[in-house]
Amino acid sequence: MRLIGQIGKYFIMLWVVFSKPEKFRVFWRRTFDEIQLIGINSLPIVALMSVFMGGVIALQTASNMDTPWLPEYTIGYITRSSTILEFSPTIISLILAGKVGSNVSSEIGMMRVTEQIDALEIMGVNSLTYLVLPKLTAAIVFFPVLIVFSMGLSIFGGWVALILSGLSSTDSYVFGIRSFFKMGDITYALSKTVVFGFLIVSIASYYGYYTKGGAIDVGKSSTQAVVSSSIAILLANFFITQMFLLK
Repeated sequence: MRLIGQIGKYFIMLWVVFSKPEKFRVFWRRTFDEIQLIGINSLPIVALMSVFMGGVIALQTASNMDTPWLPEYTIGYITRSSTILEFSPTIISLILAGKVGSNVSSEIGMMRVTEQIDALEIMGVNSLTYLVLPKLTAAIVFFPVLIVFSMGLSIFGGWVALILSGLSSTDSYVFGIRSFFKMGDITYALSKTVVFGFLIVSIASYYGYYTKGGAIDVGKSSTQAVVSSSIAILLANFFITQMFLLK
């Protein structure tokens, strides 16, 4: 029953969040600030994870190709497919759930326990629209950019790993990347990313906004936000995969 109550409270929060902003100038300014905080500041960790993730995928694929029936370009094909369909949109989103989710929950939670949110409401400001809507907009707009960036770096990391190890040639790897490419794979991956970004920020905002107590409770809310958003990403990934790839 408690879970059902939390889900109902979450959807009520979203209903209020998507109210019309009182001042669009303030809304857009805050949205660009959130793009900087949520998106651009996440580029270093996304880049690091993506390069090594692509390298590991390529090396594992190459080292397990112990049959002559598989052409060498299979390495590039599997690296591209694994990166675009699953690793970049899902694994990077789980990483961002830890980084972005904890930051969003902690920021809003501290505003709640220090009564800054109460001050906004006393001044007649819709605190949910003011605080949460710019974060959601920034995540929906910029998370796909991060994932496209991740895809490119993962494929690059795979190429670097293969060249340094001597397990494949550049021509074979590039041929594999270009083989059997479907634009629908990109659409599927970016659609997942938009959903994941929405879930990360909205769930983190929910736990932060309804924090009660002091600094210790803010930490607990941050932990709950990361765990809940990670579970939500895995569930959403399952259902979206069924809708897109198994229809």
